[in-house]
Amino acid sequence: MSRKKDLEHLSCTDCSIYNCKSRSKEFPGFCLTTKDNDEHSIADDIEEIKHYLQGDEQDAVVARASAQVEGLFYGKLTRVEEIIEFANRIGAKKIGIATCAGLIEEAKIFAEILTAKGFEYYSAICKVGSVDKTEIGILEEHKIRPGTHESMCNPILQARILNYQKTDLNVVIGLCVGHDSLFIKYSDALVTTLVTKDRITGHNPVAALYTAHSYYNRLHQKND
Repeated sequence: MSRKKDLEHLSCTDCSIYNCKSRSKEFPGFCLTTKDNDEHSIADDIEEIKHYLQGDEQDAVVARASAQVEGLFYGKLTRVEEIIEFANRIGAKKIGIATCAGLIEEAKIFAEILTAKGFEYYSAICKVGSVDKTEIGILEEHKIRPGTHESMCNPILQARILNYQKTDLNVVIGLCVGHDSLFIKYSDALVTTLVTKDRITGHNPVAALYTAHSYYNRLHQKND
């Protein structure tokens, strides 16, 4: 591979300068802040995005609220508190909770907190609809407990139910990989995540990255 092609394929995880954060250094030659994308001018993209984030439309309100929560409460609030602060700043009144069945108790606690903070909430568990996995083509041997009724996770129905309820902001609590993707795709309201599912690390997926050179070094093993 030529050097030119190498440079064309470099991106942010290949950088060690991060001048985009503070502008205290020089941008590397491959920096996405200065590099056009397939004849799309990055300068034009930046100006266009700045323009529509200066008004009163939803994107602008969300962008400002996000930056305010980060700046005012950096290192001071938990994720639960940040979601509440963010919801207040975007004017959300009704919060949807899309929860995994395995984290229903945690979802109940979050619902109690929302009530205490003056929000209305509506929740939908992942097994809503109670459709057996075999009805969507899953083999019996691919169930966790073959030979029993095992309801599929139903993130599309979760999203529809919360859409019917006209929630202002939806919060994901522990939906599986892929199920969360479908929920986000079909949700009418903005979506943020409170808990990311990781059964092995107690729902702390970054632990695998912190230990990728030790306990989880199998992550670096190349596929055959």
